[in-house]
Amino acid sequence: MLRFEDPIYFWLLLVVPLFFLLRMASWRKKRKQLRKLGDPDLLAQLAPDVSKYRPTVKFWLQMAAVAVLVLMLARPQMGTKVSHEKRNGIEAIICMDISNSMKAEDVAPSRLDKSKMLVESMVDHFTNDKVGLVVFAGDAFVQLPITSDYVSAKMFLQNIDPSLIGTQGTDIARAIQVAMHSFTQQEKVGRAIIVITDGEDHEGGVEKAAEQARKKGINVFILGVGSTKGSPIPDGQGGYMQDASGQVVMSALNETMCQQVAKAGSGTYIHVDNTSDAQEELNDALTKLQKGETNSVIYSEYDEQFQAFGIIVLLLLIADVCLLEARNPLTKNWRIFKKNG
Repeated sequence: MLRFEDPIYFWLLLVVPLFFLLRMASWRKKRKQLRKLGDPDLLAQLAPDVSKYRPTVKFWLQMAAVAVLVLMLARPQMGTKVSHEKRNGIEAIICMDISNSMKAEDVAPSRLDKSKMLVESMVDHFTNDKVGLVVFAGDAFVQLPITSDYVSAKMFLQNIDPSLIGTQGTDIARAIQVAMHSFTQQEKVGRAIIVITDGEDHEGGVEKAAEQARKKGINVFILGVGSTKGSPIPDGQGGYMQDASGQVVMSALNETMCQQVAKAGSGTYIHVDNTSDAQEELNDALTKLQKGETNSVIYSEYDEQFQAFGIIVLLLLIADVCLLEARNPLTKNWRIFKKNG
């Protein structure tokens, strides 16, 4: 499997058609100037060693060198160890609440950061399972498609922030619906949707969404983060968020709603606080799910391949230097390119 570490460099390939357009404009201008000097056939007889094909060949050699150089800068890598593994595990989609209320600090260091730590610890316990990430606030989208690449999962996890979604609110039902469509088509595999939230659902319909998931054989687990007593929400400027009347907004865990959703989804409600109890409860609950055989293609190591591209660039440049625009007296009898006229 060949991959490119920095695909952004592919935009540089646009210089190739740009140079082509510039060359066409230059060629037309030069052709008009030659016509002003005299008859083209007569000019060809006066300069028999000039080839009309060699400059074009040199141009395309240069463009090929530029294109390969761009590919080299994109750091091509080849998977050196490819394994098709059959794993006995479950599929888990984690729905993480990233609304502003998750910034509350009634759970240290904050509700959101505690959630990240919990998920990272959970992924560390996975061996034969697949995991995906869905983030939600007033809307929901897939942050990481379901995968058995735990390194990527933890990398995407660290990038989760409330700024990812501009629509504020807490639409848990939408998150569950997105998660339901994010599993593989593999049969006989235990599936779980793990919703991590403070339970401040503003849209409704969440119990119905959990029931739909249950009917599809998907267990819905709810991890309620925070305190039922409520906590202010930091505004990022040293103060706390306020409502329209200037009162400090207090965000409290809606534990009753979380329990009802977990029951509707045939899952478990787990309260997340400053202890490690939630992690242990979740691990125990997931081990009870039916485990099935999942197919995974894993590219475990990648080798840099830019050296081969560098050699190709060097060969193209050498060919460009060796190929003269005028016919070489030493090779004038070779018929690789036709003469003018």
